[in-house]
Amino acid sequence: MLSKSRHERVSDEQNGQRVDNFVIRHCPGVPRSHIYQLIRKGAVLVNGKRIKQTRKLLAGEQVRIPALEIKAADTVNVPSKLAQLIGDSVLLEHDDFLIVNKPAGVAVHAGSGLSFGLIDALRQHRNERRLELSHRLDRATSGCLLIGRGLKANRRLQDLFRNRAIDKHYLALVDGQWPKNVHKVDAPLLKNVEHAGERRVMVSPEGQASLTYVKIASRFTEATLLDVTLDTGRTHQIRVHTRHIGHTVVGDERYGDNRRNAYFKKQGLSRLFLHSKALGFDWLGERIDAIAPTDSQWDSSLAKLKGS
Repeated sequence: MLSKSRHERVSDEQNGQRVDNFVIRHCPGVPRSHIYQLIRKGAVLVNGKRIKQTRKLLAGEQVRIPALEIKAADTVNVPSKLAQLIGDSVLLEHDDFLIVNKPAGVAVHAGSGLSFGLIDALRQHRNERRLELSHRLDRATSGCLLIGRGLKANRRLQDLFRNRAIDKHYLALVDGQWPKNVHKVDAPLLKNVEHAGERRVMVSPEGQASLTYVKIASRFTEATLLDVTLDTGRTHQIRVHTRHIGHTVVGDERYGDNRRNAYFKKQGLSRLFLHSKALGFDWLGERIDAIAPTDSQWDSSLAKLKGS
């Protein structure tokens, strides 16, 4: 249906929320890319003024949302099998948040041709509409994903990520033999670089400071399993940093080598081998630690490598 342009007041609970997220929540069914475009064009106003999409709102402010084609909120219908799978993937439940072991291949939110994502499946399965993504994982990446319960808790969780107060550990299977003397990658990353017709993240002196710590967990004949700790949390950081050293993540279709990916697929390794193994942080005087086990596909694939 076509909505009329309207003004929405920022509530006390929404104080501090970014304007793009505010509009997204008020416009179910509208692609995020379209909302970002409207903000850039100045169609979304705060107290009658143009703003950037990163602008944080204050309680009491008025946000003008232009006329939009909006789906009814109940039209997002996640297949029950997927909703059940996501519901069963909750690792830790807290009054303020959930930690989920995200399956590989499941997008965290709708967009890019997808009508729903993990967050929609979780809201549907638990009948809990206030759940919010506290951070993101790529669609092909599995493992620990933090979900806030309510806007206030979610903003506090996002602040922890922003202030590097959350310990993030990953497993990454990379092509070839990782150099035994490389224990960290300190290389700035620049987003949205045009490369071969697509937008990528690239190592560039003009980029943001990015630091990745690496330990060798296991060696195979043609691959190395790495235990990775992130100091920063840049987009595609592990994938770009490992490529920078010359050893791309197995199954990486964006930054990897097509020929090598095809070789590993023939060996039965047919996914991106990047897994968010653990998250840890302090929450209101309580220590929170969660570990996400790898799935059967990951385990059987590494068993094949070991056997070969």
